[in-house]
Amino acid sequence: MGRWIGFSGDIDLPSLSLGVLPTTAEVGVVPMPGFNNHGDDRAHYELIYTGVDITDPDELALHEKAFGALRHAASYGNPAKELIRKASAFWSGR
Repeated sequence: MGRWIGFSGDIDLPSLSLGVLPTTAEVGVVPMPGFNNHGDDRAHYELIYTGVDITDPDELALHEKAFGALRHAASYGNPAKELIRKASAFWSGR
């Protein structure tokens, strides 16, 4: 968790948009397992045994909708830093 605290300073970089999803966030859809969107043409799942790329436009639209819900529920900037600080304190027993 210590590396997250060091990383939290990067939240202010203009080239980075890091959202932290609070445990209390209400999200209508949470995809399992997690995925990454890569532009408009690919979503990627990293599974235990392999990686899977999704390229079908209809499936990509569903992934973008799910990502939008997560993005909307996430905290950014100082609120995200505070969530990271609280998580670090919790996991380090402070």
